[in-house]
Amino acid sequence: MGEKYREPDRTKKILITGAAGFIGFHLAKRLLEDGFEVCGVDNLNSYYDVHLKEQRLSELKEYNNYLFIKADISEKEKIKKIFSDNSPDIVVNLAAQAGVRYSIENPDVYIESNIVGFYHILEACRHSRREGGHPVEHLLFASSSSVYGNQKKVPFSVEDSVDRPISLYAATKKSNELMAYTYSHLYGIPATGLRFFTVYGPYGRPDMAYFGFSERIMKGEPIRIFNQGDLYRDFTYVDDIVEGVVRMLNNPPPANEDGDRYKVYNIGNNKPVKLMDFIRTLEKALGKEAIKEYLPMQPGDVYQTYADIEELERDFGYRPSVGIEEGLGKFAAWYKEWKGKHV
Repeated sequence: MGEKYREPDRTKKILITGAAGFIGFHLAKRLLEDGFEVCGVDNLNSYYDVHLKEQRLSELKEYNNYLFIKADISEKEKIKKIFSDNSPDIVVNLAAQAGVRYSIENPDVYIESNIVGFYHILEACRHSRREGGHPVEHLLFASSSSVYGNQKKVPFSVEDSVDRPISLYAATKKSNELMAYTYSHLYGIPATGLRFFTVYGPYGRPDMAYFGFSERIMKGEPIRIFNQGDLYRDFTYVDDIVEGVVRMLNNPPPANEDGDRYKVYNIGNNKPVKLMDFIRTLEKALGKEAIKEYLPMQPGDVYQTYADIEELERDFGYRPSVGIEEGLGKFAAWYKEWKGKHV
C-alpha cells in the first residue's frame, strides 16, 4: 500500500458522468451503498438498448443520496450549470462513445462525445478552481487498453509508447490522456487516467462480445469468432474495476518532479485468457453449446491485451482477483433472469 494512501472519504460529493452506463452504474451503486452523495449524469442515448440503461437508473434512484441529471457532456452550458449547482468534490468521467468497430463506421459521434465532451468536463473542472469557486479535488477519467494498439511487448505497461492507436476510439482515448495532462499541468487539476481492460459482468453492454455471444447461444444462432479464435483478452470483472476506482477517489496523484499531479493506471486482471477458453467457460455457465462461425481478423481489433498492474498494487495495495469461471457465472445468472423479464 502506498505510504500516502487514504481510505475513501464519505463526506466527499462524487459526480459520475455516464452514470447509466455499465461501469458508471456499478460504481454509482457501490458508492451509494457506502454512503457517498452521488450526482449522476447521462444522456441515455440509443447506442444500445435504452431499456437496460433505464433499468440501471431505476435501481440507482432508489437511493436517497442519489441525484440524476439527464444531460450530454457535449452540451457545454448544461455541464457548467451541473458543476455550479452541485459543487462536486471528485469527478469521475465515464461518459464516452464506446466501441472499436462502431468508431470505424461512425466517427462523428466519437469526436463529439470523447473529444468535445471531455473538453467540457476539463473546462468545468478548471473553472471550479477559480477564486470563489468550489474546486474539484480530483478528476478521474476512463481511458482504455485500446490505446496500446497492436504492440507485441507484454504485459502492457503505462510506461510503454502508445502513439500508434489502430482505431479512432483508441485515438480519442489517447487524446483524453493528453488533454487531461495539459489541463493538470496548466491549471493544477489533479487527474488520474484509468486504462480499463475488457470489462464484463452483470448489466453489461450488449455490444460487447460476451453479451452478443450469450444472445446468439441462447437463440441457437451461430456466434462469429474472429481471427479463428486466436485472440487473447485480459478480461476484468466489473466489481474489480470498481474496487480499483474507489481506492483511487481520495488519492489524487502527488506532485512529480515538475510539480504536475497527473497519473495513468492500468486496471486489468493481469491474466490474459484465450478467446476460445472464454467461450467454453461461457457455454458452461449458460448451459448450452455455441454454434461457431470462424472469421478472419476484424479491422481495428488487437491480437491481445495484457495489463501490467505493478503500479496499481504498489500505490493502492490492490490487484483484481475474480476469474472468468466466477465472473461469467455471475453474468450468466443475471443474464438469464434479465432475459426472462424482457422476452
